[in-house]
Amino acid sequence: MAAIESAVIAIAAVILGWITIEIACKPCLEKGREAIDQSLDPNYDPDSSLIAPQQQQPQSIIHQPLLDPSAAPSTAKTVD
Repeated sequence: MAAIESAVIAIAAVILGWITIEIACKPCLEKGREAIDQSLDPNYDPDSSLIAPQQQQPQSIIHQPLLDPSAAPSTAKTVD
């Protein structure tokens, strides 16, 4: 009977310890789990998250007049 009581106490201690770690380290564990989920997702593109939203759409574009009408419009400059 003492062996069963010891086993139940040990199992309860392990469960309470696990719950304590989950509560104490919740933000860190959530970030890690999200990273694992993204790495296992076959549709996730890691290159798409490298570009910041501000860099995708410039605030304003200043177009310089083209001297040659056949020139490409690559002379536009972005101003941040």
